[in-house]
Amino acid sequence: MNAAKPSKSARLHAASGGSAPTGGKSAANAASVGAHPTAAGPRIDVGAIAFDLDGTLLDTVHELAAAVNALLAELGYPPLAKDVVGTMIGKGMANLVRRALALATNVSPAAVDEGEVKDAMLRYQAHYASRLGHETRLFPGMVEGLARLAAMGIPLGVITNKATRFVRPHLAQAGIEGYFAVVIGGDDLPTKKPDPGPLRHAAAAFGVPPSRLLMVGDSANDVEAARGAGCPVLVVPYGYREGMPVHDLRADGIVASVDAVADRVRYIAPTQK
Repeated sequence: MNAAKPSKSARLHAASGGSAPTGGKSAANAASVGAHPTAAGPRIDVGAIAFDLDGTLLDTVHELAAAVNALLAELGYPPLAKDVVGTMIGKGMANLVRRALALATNVSPAAVDEGEVKDAMLRYQAHYASRLGHETRLFPGMVEGLARLAAMGIPLGVITNKATRFVRPHLAQAGIEGYFAVVIGGDDLPTKKPDPGPLRHAAAAFGVPPSRLLMVGDSANDVEAARGAGCPVLVVPYGYREGMPVHDLRADGIVASVDAVADRVRYIAPTQK
């Protein structure tokens, strides 16, 4: 596994001022994010760890909101507040676009025409592609946490509902692509989170039983997918949870940051019983 590019990550971290992210629920909980916090709860035996992307590793609401508002402007609608867009992140781009159109036209998401969604998706992806990574912020402790876990020898992966074409470029721009042996985007498999299929696929790719694949995320999508696959799951207190309080997610634990994950796990190599 290649090491990440610390210089790129450091630049991104500096650009964010090392400050708490502002999208979704992240700002309200950012004070709890720090280096090497005291971890509560027993250690979890793991053979691999999979991370969600948006809201867990990277604070991406800024460019997602910018792309949504560029789309709405193109269609003649007023912009949405960044915090509002943050509540719509997590179930993939089509869901985000559908919900944005629903708000703009004052109808329910189910009432938005499928053809309108497909047309808007093409426009939205063009706007998003032109902004990818430009305003991304690294969550505090994320790079340090990945480095600690890699040093422990734990294979790492990413499982995200983000459109596949954007996943590896986003990881590369953040300087962390080299940490991940398995990367699963929203278009790679027939199903996406909260369906357990992507986690089962990742466990097979890592050569570990689902019970030894830890999922680390920020939303109900991650917890439901992990429960369905038989995986343990930890959540961070920031990120995009569609307005749901973090304690209501009923994960196996809450970690203050990715850095704190290392304090909650024990690596069991796949050859060990």
